[in-house]
Amino acid sequence: MAVACGLCAGGNYYNQALLHSIALHFGVDQAAAGLSVTVAQVAYAVGLLCITPLGDKLERRRMAVVLMLLAAVGHALVGWSGSFAMFMLGTLVAGLFSVAAQVLVPMAAALAAPGHAGRNVGLVLSGLLVGILLSRSVAGGLSTLGGWSLVYQVTAVAMAVMALCMRRVLPTSRHPQPLPYAQVLASMGHLLRTQPALRQRTLASALAFAAVSVMFATMALVLSSAPLQLSDAQIGLVGLAGVTGALIANLAGSWADQGKSHVLLRLGAALLLLLSWLPLWWGQASVAWFVVGVLLMDLGLQAINVTNQSSVASLLPEARSRMNAVYMTGYFAGASAGSALGVWAWNLAGWQGACSVGAGLAALAGLSVWRGVRWSQRQALGQAQAA
Repeated sequence: MAVACGLCAGGNYYNQALLHSIALHFGVDQAAAGLSVTVAQVAYAVGLLCITPLGDKLERRRMAVVLMLLAAVGHALVGWSGSFAMFMLGTLVAGLFSVAAQVLVPMAAALAAPGHAGRNVGLVLSGLLVGILLSRSVAGGLSTLGGWSLVYQVTAVAMAVMALCMRRVLPTSRHPQPLPYAQVLASMGHLLRTQPALRQRTLASALAFAAVSVMFATMALVLSSAPLQLSDAQIGLVGLAGVTGALIANLAGSWADQGKSHVLLRLGAALLLLLSWLPLWWGQASVAWFVVGVLLMDLGLQAINVTNQSSVASLLPEARSRMNAVYMTGYFAGASAGSALGVWAWNLAGWQGACSVGAGLAALAGLSVWRGVRWSQRQALGQAQAA
């Protein structure tokens, strides 16, 4: 399931490293080729809202397999496309159905033995994270071997094989709910209104991802400028420092199962996410400090995300997919807002402006985390007194 999530998530990021080659192949300008990035992201967002909630209605193993096969069809359309229109259609199909990864995350929690849901979610999310972080490097390597289309051809075959493996290995869901589709979608708003823990954890994670997105949106700008003046390949290697987040993801899940979620949230928000902006500030003139900042930031984000997502998955077992859809929609909405704010701050005040905005968002995330922890502790105390 972790490998499947990595394939699904990474496939949406290949085009970011291949835009120049794609533009040359189809004879379009880079702005037109760049639309594929937007198409993939928008299609993924639509899939989160409209497809992943069906995990509470349909049998999850079959749903994940079908979605992954459809995503493989999208990558095949891209890899063997004869026109730019077919390329864009394949990008849309692949992005829309790559939400198979977000069907597998709540399924991992549902399949867990008692007390191990956090570990399962952490392990699956670590695969997703590694897929995203390695996607650009894999795309560049395969493109060097056989051109940009080879990247998508290999991915299409790999995803089809993985889908068949999942069909063979994974158990079937035990309690699919025969809810009308309209009711499934409408219930997501009801869950957001009636589940304060869902709102708090979604807000905290959205603010945390927004802070991180400020950095990723402006990283290439600062590292390619004087005095560092790094090349695209060197900048990509700096970004790979975030792969350490995959290590903390699994550890964070295990800690959450042991009742240490409050410690993880406070550590991630206060000590790592916020303090990471200090070495990033110094990183304008030092690659070493920048790498330290990326490491701390990614560790902090994963500590917050894994803890919150595993907690959301356990709130209402009968609504895991819908709860996860609400959470992930808010999570990526925060990322989009952070990217926009980061570019705005860079245009206004350069790297210092971006760091100030990012640190401000990290502080808001920390405040949200601390308020959420205190609320949870009061709820637990009230329940204990009532008992």
